[in-house]
Amino acid sequence: MNERITASALRPVTELNYLNAINVARYRAIMRYIYLQYQRLKYWLKPEEIFEGIQAWDVIDGYTLEQCVSDLEQLKNWGNLASRHDGGRALSLEEYMRKKSQYLLTPYAIEIERMLEALEKVKGYGGSLETTYFDTISECIQQIRVNADGMREGEALHNWEKLYVAFKTMHENAADFIASMNSIQAEEMMATDGFLAMKENLVNYLQHFVKSLQRNAYRIEGQLQQISPPLAELYLAHVTADELRKPRLEEGKTAEELMSEFRQGWSNLMRWFVGDAINVSELTLLEKATKDTIAKVVRSAVRLQERRRGGASRRLDLELVAERFAAMDKMEDAHRFAAYVFGLFPARHLQGEDRRETERADASTWEEPPNIRLIRTRSRRRVSKGASEPMRSHGAKREAYREQVQELLAEESAFTERMLGYGSIRIEELPQVDGKERMRLLQWIGRCSAVEARSFVTADGFRVSVSKPKPDDTAVLRCEDGDLTMRNYRIEVTRGELARG
Repeated sequence: MNERITASALRPVTELNYLNAINVARYRAIMRYIYLQYQRLKYWLKPEEIFEGIQAWDVIDGYTLEQCVSDLEQLKNWGNLASRHDGGRALSLEEYMRKKSQYLLTPYAIEIERMLEALEKVKGYGGSLETTYFDTISECIQQIRVNADGMREGEALHNWEKLYVAFKTMHENAADFIASMNSIQAEEMMATDGFLAMKENLVNYLQHFVKSLQRNAYRIEGQLQQISPPLAELYLAHVTADELRKPRLEEGKTAEELMSEFRQGWSNLMRWFVGDAINVSELTLLEKATKDTIAKVVRSAVRLQERRRGGASRRLDLELVAERFAAMDKMEDAHRFAAYVFGLFPARHLQGEDRRETERADASTWEEPPNIRLIRTRSRRRVSKGASEPMRSHGAKREAYREQVQELLAEESAFTERMLGYGSIRIEELPQVDGKERMRLLQWIGRCSAVEARSFVTADGFRVSVSKPKPDDTAVLRCEDGDLTMRNYRIEVTRGELARG
């Protein structure tokens, strides 16, 4: 579902002006003080109360009450504060002459201060890979499947809030944790020796999450696929009705706006667990990202361990191995001992054909005669040029390959001509075919099924079309090496413009 953006969403946010104004320290002190009082359920404040609270913090030098009143009016003009006349009794002539007002935070300002308060606590990405959210999500979805049309008043909204809060928290925590594992700080930490101490716990933590993901999240995917669109619409209608029953003094969202919002939330849930026709589910992406993180942690630990071992001297070990080799009388024992000590040596790929004396599968490598290969030196020392080598000719191989290709093209052309003679024919009507003809038929069906037109044009200009049968319409393709049960496709070969010419 594509959401349309409205003109109100593109307006300038004047409520954010105080964060970058010239007197930003004064404005932020006022807004933070009023916000703290709002959390203590004290909403309407006088300028004198605000000024005394800021003075108690002692963060602004030379601040006066007149400046505080001016700042409050400026914040009111930006839309951060609302004001009303203070009808209280004046206690002095100055207070009587001054316009008395009380100030209250606007909804925008409350959300801005909440955001700033959360930003001050941010240290790194944070996040976690909690598996308990999957149980909550599964329980809520199961309740929708069983009782979506029989929920009592308020039950649907409670279920939705519980479901979407668990889903949103799980998604945000997982995304933050994976992002933290790919941050610069994590890269630097994985390069230190202290990382080896926490490597086991980290890998176990990630592996536990992957197992729970595979066990629970895919069960949720199956549950969501069992909820039909009409049942989901009925459930969201109950949620919307419960939300509209809440008493509100200010103007709220309409039923259409709420229903559109809940549909978008349901679409987000389906896309995360099930995916859509274009993209795979984010559940699959999260599993892949977690497995990649495990591999990254293991690679970092291996590099650290190899770096540790690289500085250690192995002279005594090698001397002991040399003594054991010297004490052996049989070559076979030396080969076995070398396999235990050194394992496989690094492979070197040498191009060429081996001239084997025998095709026995049990023949040992040591019984084979050596193949001599000339290897160029890697030394930087100049070597005198020897006799020039003649240019190698590959004409015979190219000719053999050309004949092989021509033979295949001839076989394919003959098969196409034979199918052209049939015109339009079903699988069950075809005579017995050989293995190569069976493969060509399957390739034709695969190419036609991959395009919307259900047809393609061969190199000779023949058009091959395939009609898709009903799911229960099957046939047996008779082949020389056995029978193949498959769907009863109708195949039609016609002569195109190129073939007519």
